[in-house]
Amino acid sequence: MSSCLQTIQDYGLRSLGYGERLLPKTDFTLCEHFTLIGSGMLWNIYFGVLALLFGFFLATAVALGKASDNRWVRKPSEWFIFIFRGSPLFIQFFFAYFLFLSLKKSYPMFDAFTSAWLGALIVLFLNTAAYSGEIFYGALRSIPKGDVEAADAYGLSGWTRFRRIIWPTMLRLAWPAYTNEAIFLFHATTLVFFSAFPSWKQKGDALYYASYFADKTFNPFVPYPILAFYFILLTLVIVGIFGLINRRLNRHLPQERRGRIRFKPNLMR
Repeated sequence: MSSCLQTIQDYGLRSLGYGERLLPKTDFTLCEHFTLIGSGMLWNIYFGVLALLFGFFLATAVALGKASDNRWVRKPSEWFIFIFRGSPLFIQFFFAYFLFLSLKKSYPMFDAFTSAWLGALIVLFLNTAAYSGEIFYGALRSIPKGDVEAADAYGLSGWTRFRRIIWPTMLRLAWPAYTNEAIFLFHATTLVFFSAFPSWKQKGDALYYASYFADKTFNPFVPYPILAFYFILLTLVIVGIFGLINRRLNRHLPQERRGRIRFKPNLMR
């Protein structure tokens, strides 16, 4: 037990640059597997949380833009959704990296964009905004006309109507599908390992450490199940948090009309 606690002290925050710099070379213990892969999960959580947070607001704007009657607002929103939903995420990482690399040659300020902590985050942010934007757009189209007519009858218009009627109803209708998008996004953070973006000071994510153990031991059946275990725990946390928000959004509805969060696996992204 004491040796495992020492391992946690040495490697628990290695992915952030704290603790032992050198990775263990031989006689790998189960504690080292769990500690280092768990340390790498901090980066996956970082990518997922920030991309989801910023993507939520962009997705709302994109959904409203696609629903707009103004062609100059609608068309850019439609093309944004089409491009990022129509191309594989890995290809988006590839093109974004070389775009930032080209800009870096002329503008040194883009140096940070060629690192995973910022460049890969931007790609994930734009990707989830496109998927979420389409979800929110579908929810906007599904808002009952009676809700809008009731708002008009009460004299609500403009920003007040959007804030009190349109936006809450849109979220309530979109939330189950948006929960699945959040889960897929966190799973998609593992693709950062395969992208061209270098990790910060060679402190990689969870897949980085799982692959390290698999390469050193020639046994993928220990590190990769541990990686899957961490992501299952993370999925349960997401479902729990989003479930609480879903209950809050549906608190005014009768029990039989309240939508439930159901995770629906997606074969491709």
